Amino acid sequence: MRPDKPSKSVRRAKGFRRELSLPEAMLWKFLRASPNGYKFRRQHPAGPYILDFFCARANLAIEVDGMSHEMDEGPSRDQRRDDWLRAHRIDTLRIAARDVLDSPAIVAQSILDIVEHRLVAFGKTPPSSLRDATSPSQVDGEDPEGS
Repeated sequence: MRPDKPSKSVRRAKGFRRELSLPEAMLWKFLRASPNGYKFRRQHPAGPYILDFFCARANLAIEVDGMSHEMDEGPSRDQRRDDWLRAHRIDTLRIAARDVLDSPAIVAQSILDIVEHRLVAFGKTPPSSLRDATSPSQVDGEDPEGS
C-alpha cells in the first residue's frame, strides 16, 4: 500500500520542484525522459516526506545527499526516514551530490541498472515500450503464415 500524500506534503513538493538543487537538476535532465521506459517523478510526496526522485514501478526512492546529510542530526534523520519508507515498501537509494556533479550520466545509468535489477527480482515485466510486439493473430492462435 502506498503512503498517503497529505496536502501539506503535496504543497511542499510543488514548491521544491521549482527549487531543485544543482545536482538534482543535473540528474533530472537524464531521468525526466523516462530512460529505458522507466518513469521517474521528482520531488514526490510520500507521507510526511518529499522524495527527491521516485520510481513507482521499482518501489525506489532516490535521494541526492549533500553535506547536510552528514552533519549533526542528518544521519539519524535519514535513518528514520528510510525506516518509515521501508515500512511502506519503498527502498531508498542514497547518492552523494558530489557523484552527480562529477558524472551525472554515470549516476543515471547506475540508477537504471538498479531499477532493472529490482524489476527482475520482483518478476515484473518491462515497460510496454520495451516488450516485444505480439501480433494479434499469434495471440489468437492463428497461423502467422496465413495458410
